[in-house]
Amino acid sequence: MTPVNKKAGTDPAAGAPPFSLFADKVLPVFHNTPFHETYYGLLERFAERKIRRLIISIPPQHGKSLGASVLLPAYILGLRPDTKITIASYNASLASRFNRRAQRVMDSEGYKACFPATAIRALSSRSDSVRTASHVEVSGRSGELMSVGREGSLTGNDVDVFILDDLYKDAMEANSPVVRDNCWEWYTSVVRTRLHNDSSELLVFTRWHEEDLIGILLKKEKHVILEEPSQLDGIDPSTWLVLNLEAIKEGPPTGIDPRMEGEALWPARHSRELLESKRALDPLRFACMYQGRPSVNEGLLYGDNFRVYARLPAAVHKRGNYTDTADLGDDYLCSVCYAVGEDGSVYVTDVVYSRERMEVTERQVAEMLCRNDTRAATFESNNGGRGFARAVGRLAPLARIGWFHQSGNKEARILSNSATVLRKIVMPSGWATRWPELYDHLVTYRRLYRANRWHDAADVLTGIVETEVLASSPKRIRHVKYASGF
Repeated sequence: MTPVNKKAGTDPAAGAPPFSLFADKVLPVFHNTPFHETYYGLLERFAERKIRRLIISIPPQHGKSLGASVLLPAYILGLRPDTKITIASYNASLASRFNRRAQRVMDSEGYKACFPATAIRALSSRSDSVRTASHVEVSGRSGELMSVGREGSLTGNDVDVFILDDLYKDAMEANSPVVRDNCWEWYTSVVRTRLHNDSSELLVFTRWHEEDLIGILLKKEKHVILEEPSQLDGIDPSTWLVLNLEAIKEGPPTGIDPRMEGEALWPARHSRELLESKRALDPLRFACMYQGRPSVNEGLLYGDNFRVYARLPAAVHKRGNYTDTADLGDDYLCSVCYAVGEDGSVYVTDVVYSRERMEVTERQVAEMLCRNDTRAATFESNNGGRGFARAVGRLAPLARIGWFHQSGNKEARILSNSATVLRKIVMPSGWATRWPELYDHLVTYRRLYRANRWHDAADVLTGIVETEVLASSPKRIRHVKYASGF
């Protein structure tokens, strides 16, 4: 990833090492990967007060807390020994553990070499300086590091730097409206009241719910989604800078995250294969925790409510296909083969769901049509779909190819037909493993249309029920033009 620390040849403070070098000196097991360079570069800018309000969402077990809640407080106290820092987490025990680990860093010889002017009382010393598991003072200075659990008291303490690290213990807490409300009340009545004009805030979370603290702040306050290094210059102190680091990269590369589509964030420790196995177990939880795309069950359009079949019914009166080519350059081509049963249920039998170039997907779709003995295939002619249909027809001569221009509003079609999709579409058992991306995009698809990144899978299932279940509609039939040859 792209480092975001200061320009080469300069230091973050006179005589102080850059944050990543500091981490390497005080922590022999430090992992200096491209991802950590980016993460630590942002933490360095936060330590220098060039970023005053920072939100970073990171998957579990990727070094989030080590950087933000252990190394960063020690680093800030080295730069500015009079700084008052508070770390908060979902309970006091975890917050105190961060505090103790930060203290051990400050006891190390590496730390003393980096910041000889910043020291805390030795454990065997009888100094008047405070040193407990939850509160340590910098000797001879006014700086301190405190830790507190969510909903804990900070009466009488002003805070220069507030670090909030995972304020929800698990999904059960995050899914509790009571816990979320209490967390928000504590944040507004305790955290915000301890801050002053020059204070800084850092939120580092694994996302659990779209209405967690990060979700609420993004709805209520000014924020900028960080994608390019140029956005780091001249940030308004009152504006949140927001970075979501996905476990598996989605979307095109950016200046901040130049990974290609599908690359793992930390492949040496969490490979793409390992992450995909976790996604297959629970796509909804994976989307929240690992991809930073939280959603609530109440806000899902389909959820994991699709009917599933083990074997096709004995009586099948039609084998069809519906294909929608990609609308934009980074959209998916979605082509679904299906069988229609006597009861009108539509059984999905095969899928091509791909972002490959058309010369690749043309052959993939044609091979699928032949493999499934499909005799009637319908293509949306929008966005080059007619040319795609002609090319597929040449490769699958037994299939009767048809196309039409889809003029209906996509949002209205998807939302109004969602109940019919769940009632009539039947998926094969094991489809989550067979087509993981299709599964992920369908079961996490939200009712709030603009909240979804991809609409391709939902759009095609909608087109299938419009074609097969609602085919009696005269308007629908008039828009279909079949061609038996070329």
